[in-house]
Amino acid sequence: MGETYVYVGLAGDTDTGRFVSAGLLRSREGEGAWEPLDAAFPAPPQVRAILTDPAHPGRVTIGTQDGIWRSDDAGQHWQRLAAPAPGLAVWSLARHPREPRTILTGYEPAAVLRSDDDGASWRGLFVEWRFPEITLWPEPSPKRVTGIAVDPANPSNIYVSLEVGGLHKSADDGRRWSCLAEGLYIADDAVDLHGVAVSPVTPGRVTAVGRIGAFRSDDGGQRWRPLAIPLLRPRGTYCRVVAYAPDDARTLYIGAGNDFDGDLGALLVSRDDGESWSQADLSVRLKCTVFALAFAPERVFCASKYGQVFLSLDRGATWRMNPLPPGAGHVFALGAG
Repeated sequence: MGETYVYVGLAGDTDTGRFVSAGLLRSREGEGAWEPLDAAFPAPPQVRAILTDPAHPGRVTIGTQDGIWRSDDAGQHWQRLAAPAPGLAVWSLARHPREPRTILTGYEPAAVLRSDDDGASWRGLFVEWRFPEITLWPEPSPKRVTGIAVDPANPSNIYVSLEVGGLHKSADDGRRWSCLAEGLYIADDAVDLHGVAVSPVTPGRVTAVGRIGAFRSDDGGQRWRPLAIPLLRPRGTYCRVVAYAPDDARTLYIGAGNDFDGDLGALLVSRDDGESWSQADLSVRLKCTVFALAFAPERVFCASKYGQVFLSLDRGATWRMNPLPPGAGHVFALGAG
């Protein structure tokens, strides 16, 4: 097993009046001291997405307020890739499950870009967005692409989660898109989404998470049901991130809490692909929502918004904490590789 670095990205919401942090840190194996990497950038990066590459140890790609950056030496040196600068921020990065040189990225304002040459060149996918009316009236909500997932069983199916705009799907590799969350609403809770995951082994199984919980479709997004995750507040658990364990297709993790700025967090774990759930025993009380997840062989990492970073060396059976330095917080992204 080669050496692994864990990367933490600091950022914040782009809404007017929100607190925004900036910075990128790394730790050897997730257990070593945290090293700031900001000096390699023209200005401290606001990092909302981190993508590592299992085929290239030491390669890490990040999404920032001014574009996409790449390091091939575990963060010592960085170069800006050719992707255009976003209007506000890059929010998501995803690698294609069958085409390792294909990367998808999500922007704010809402846009999806694709690279088929591992980041050397990029093209925008034409997405004719159709948003639930509640997200446009009485005034428009932010529209940012918080998650991207490609169905490994049918790679023509691409799913995109939006905050605040519901779940969108392309069934033809990004050429045409449809909104899977249209309809009448009295509040935008159900269409404020923060992430999406597709089962590695069950075709058409999609899980989306957002402001009021986690939802599951077994038919590619045509019909949905709520998952019975633990309730962390009466109106429904605030879920920030969802991911399958890369070495176990039946293990699903959700980073959760009682609000964006809440005072309670939890790492939710299902070992039977969402049928039953438990809270991981992290040995300490989480003071805020779990905002980020990352994986390495046999290892799992998670981070709360205000800088509690946890690692498990045994696939989530036991955990230990390696907190960020004092003053470092507003974790929005985590990566390992």
